[in-house]
Parts: sequence; C-alpha cells; structure tokens
Amino acid sequence: MGSPETVASQLIEFVSTCGRTERITSTRYAAASSTSVFLPHARELLRVAERAVASVRTGRRPLRVDVIASRGAAAGLLRGFHRAHPEIDLDVVMLFDIETAVAAIRSGAIDASFRAVAVPGRPLPEDIESVRVLDEPLQLLTGPAHALAAARSVPLAQLAGHRIWMPGIVPGTEWAAYYDDLVAEFGLTIEATGPNFGSDALLDTIADTPALATFMGGHTRLVWPAGHGLRRIPVTDPTPVYPHSLLWHRDNPHPALATLRAYLAATAAGHDAAGTWAPSWVIPR
Repeated sequence: MGSPETVASQLIEFVSTCGRTERITSTRYAAASSTSVFLPHARELLRVAERAVASVRTGRRPLRVDVIASRGAAAGLLRGFHRAHPEIDLDVVMLFDIETAVAAIRSGAIDASFRAVAVPGRPLPEDIESVRVLDEPLQLLTGPAHALAAARSVPLAQLAGHRIWMPGIVPGTEWAAYYDDLVAEFGLTIEATGPNFGSDALLDTIADTPALATFMGGHTRLVWPAGHGLRRIPVTDPTPVYPHSLLWHRDNPHPALATLRAYLAATAAGHDAAGTWAPSWVIPR
C-alpha cells in the first residue's frame, strides 16, 4: 500500500483533481453537480490527509506555535517554556486573525495558537480544543503630564471621559470584540483612529500627549527612552483581564505539544478571580 505519507500525498492529489473537475463548462453540468456533492467530504479528507502528512513528519520538525505579537503575554509564556525545555525545538509564528490560525491548526501547518475565545458568532470547530492559560490584567499607560499620571491605581469607572487611544484595534478581530464589550459595559471612550505604526510610535505619542492614554497588558514587554516618563497604572474595581487560551487540534500527534500543555497547566495562575472582569463570551475553562 505504501507509506502513510505516500498514501496521504496521493489523497491530496486526488482531492485537488476533484477541485479542478468542478470547474468545467456548463455542457458537463451533470458531472459538475456530482463533484459538487462530493467536494465537501473530499475537502475534509484533504484536511485529514494534510494532518496525516504532518503526523509522520512531527518527529523531524520543531513545535510550531502562533502568537499575536512578539512582545505580548503569549510570547512570554513561550519564552518561559523554552527556558524550562531547551531540548525542544520551537518555531514561533505570528498569524493575524483567529480564522487564519484555526485553519493553520486544522491543516497541520502549526501545532497551537494563543487566542481569546470564543467571540460571539465564531464558535470553535469541534476538532479544535482549547484551554484558558492566562488572565492578563490590563494597565493604563500614560505620559507624565496626564491627569492620572500620579495615581498609584485607578478604578475602571474613573476612566469614563478620558480618551484612550488604541490604533491597533482592527474590526472583526477577537481583541476588537473584547474592547467593544469593555466600552459597552463601562462607558469608556476608546479611539482606534489613525494609522498603526507599532508600539514604539504609540509610546512616543502617549508620552507627548497629555490628553491621551492607552491600555497595555500587564505582561507586555515594553522599552522606552528614559525621557518619556511613562506610567503603568494598575486598573481596579474591577480589573479587566485579557483571557489567553491555547488552541490545538484534538488529533495532533506532536510529542512536544503535550509537554507544552503540561507546562502551561503547571504555571497557570487560575482565572475568573474575584475583582476581575472578562467578557461573558469567554470560554471559562
């Protein structure tokens, strides 16, 4: 019969051929209709075949994990994992949206992704598993001349009426859904206007503009010039937390994935702590 990799590759070629068969002229409509009925099942077989190819290669490649940003909390979790398990080869990739990440997990292109789930209207597919691994507290970041710069902490309700600038919010993303709910529940003013030139430009603007502040994850790694005088102020009563979950395919055979999951389970600090807030759509486990 041949090796599993050969059989899977033949199946991939077969399904691809079916896809080409579907794109035929109307003079062969009957054949096209039959192919259309078959194709949804064939595409699922294609995903199975791609995972089969990945499964026989897992011993020969690094563990591939997706994070949204290199300075974010999820990247910090992976750095901790790498320090604890330097013997495991690790590839860190950065995919933009959750749909791309889930598709990459299902095809075997990546092994896991850190995301906030599950945004209303976008339930996870049945073959994707998730576990909540970190509730990251938000902090208010201000310049030295901001009205709240001297505060040791600030109640969330006190931020109503202050301009919070977050140009990195992109409509349709899971983090946009998170901040939409935060605004709706606490009456905040979050502006996502202007081009997003990255974190360095954001820090420059916050430092120079007394009327603006921004939210920043408490585990986000930031470096700024000493002259900026930026303040990171804890937000309380309640503390909004960003819920990071690990996603993976339930049939993923990579041996290092189990090690990563065990590491995260051992280091997780729990979630839904008293005095914190997260959107109601967040998967609780």
